[in-house]
Formats: sequence, C-alpha cells, structure tokens
Amino acid sequence: MQFEPQKLYHIYNRGNNSQKVFFTRENYLFFLRKIREHLLPNCQLLAYCLLPNHFHFLIETPATMTEQAINQGIAIILRSYTQAINKQENRTGSLFQQRSKAKNLENGDANYPFICFQYIHQNPMAAKLVQKMEDWEFSSFKDYINQRNGTLCNKTLAIQLLDLPQNAEEFYKQSYHVIANEEIQQILV
Repeated sequence: MQFEPQKLYHIYNRGNNSQKVFFTRENYLFFLRKIREHLLPNCQLLAYCLLPNHFHFLIETPATMTEQAINQGIAIILRSYTQAINKQENRTGSLFQQRSKAKNLENGDANYPFICFQYIHQNPMAAKLVQKMEDWEFSSFKDYINQRNGTLCNKTLAIQLLDLPQNAEEFYKQSYHVIANEEIQQILV
C-alpha cells in the first residue's frame, strides 16, 4: 500500500471468499490489542470497525511517517492474527484476502473523509448485525458518544480534521444520517 505524509486513509480488508475472520469475542479483543501494538506507533487511528468477516480503519499518517513502518505494522497484525486463528480453528492458509486496500481520502471530494468516518461506524447496522450503532461493541462509535472511554482513537484529532460536533448528542444525531450509495462507492473504489 502507498502512503503519503499527513493524509487520511481508509484501510480495509476482508476474509477470503468473504468468510468469517472473527469467531469469538476474544478474537476481536486480540485484534484490537494487535492494532494498539503495531499500528498506533506508526499513525493516528481516527475510527475503526471490526465485523465478523472484515475490518475498516480510518487513519491519519504523520508528517514523519515511513511507508514501510505502516505497511509492516499492518502485515504483522494480519500475519500474527491469522496464525492465532489458524491454530484456534485448526485450519491452514490465508485468512484475509491477499491485499489490504488503502484509499487516500484526500484525492477527491473534500467530504470523503467525513463520509468514510460515518460509513465505518454505520457498517454493523448496514450489515444488520445490530439495530443501533452503539450496540456494536467492536467499533469506535461508542467512544465518540461517550459510552466508553476507549484510547485507540485520537478523538481530538478526528473532531478537528473531520469537523465533527464536539457535543456527544449532536454527534449522535449527525451519525444517523443515511449515506448515499454513490458516496459509499467513492470511498471504496
């Protein structure tokens, strides 16, 4: 994946053949620990969502970033997680699709980063895993509405860069606005 300094990126990947990659609650928590250990030293995480068969990150790359460090961090997360799941599930081979995707959100509509942020949090609801975003444990949404005091995401930076409401109630209302399919396609292609 290619990264430039001080840019916003949507990073995502899913299981081979869209198969599950998270099987238990502990799997999700293990993956989140891997993010803290191998991704956070190399960039700012603004939003995340882990779903049964895929994941999404919204990151900001630092001015002093090295592309190799971010790529290596993601590779370590996926490789070590795959090894653990293969052992747990008594399976072999790749768990995730070959290439993770990293979309530079600043190469297009100025609203793409905001749309991506909302899309990431709306994913569990769109997938019909929950009826309300706050019911999904494995996303940063609960942190932004102050239902959890998570430390993975740099909320202050996200509020600043994405012009998010600082008031949790306003943020909550804004988060439930429906994103048009055309806008979603632009952040995924």
